Amino acid sequence: MKNTVLRYGFYGFLTAAILFFIALYFGQGLSFKTQKIVGYATMVASLSFVYFGIKHYRDHELNGEISFKTAFIVGALISIFTAIGFGLIDVIYITKINPEFSEQYLAYNYDLLDARTDLSLEDIKFEKLSLQKQSEAFENPIVVFFIMTMMVFVIGVIISLLSALLLHKKE
Repeated sequence: MKNTVLRYGFYGFLTAAILFFIALYFGQGLSFKTQKIVGYATMVASLSFVYFGIKHYRDHELNGEISFKTAFIVGALISIFTAIGFGLIDVIYITKINPEFSEQYLAYNYDLLDARTDLSLEDIKFEKLSLQKQSEAFENPIVVFFIMTMMVFVIGVIISLLSALLLHKKE
């Protein structure tokens, strides 16, 4: 199991890094909304190695049989590697590549709030204060690493569950 988890976890990590830097290079003029979509697509593409890792383990190590529990564990372990990769890449991005990201994203969210007509001025002030607090937290690389890692891991667990459901096979 160890070799499969390490191999497919590394593939997920590598795919995350490559897709992140491709998106960074080609997506510089894109809106934050489009960048979010690209980011989630990158997460899902990188976590697709969960499915392939479970399938490989079942077919090559376990002679075509795998329990749901074992399939889920393999998938979750692969997800951890990909999640840590995303966390590291995100920290590199906000500390080295674009240290102004927090302020840019805060300004973007402020503009979205200012455009809303369904909120009172008091509600907008409250929301802006809340966004400011979040933005301050995201200036800490440890917080960014933890949040991004956990977000990708949660998506990885969902993909692990779905993959385990599809791939578990007992005779």
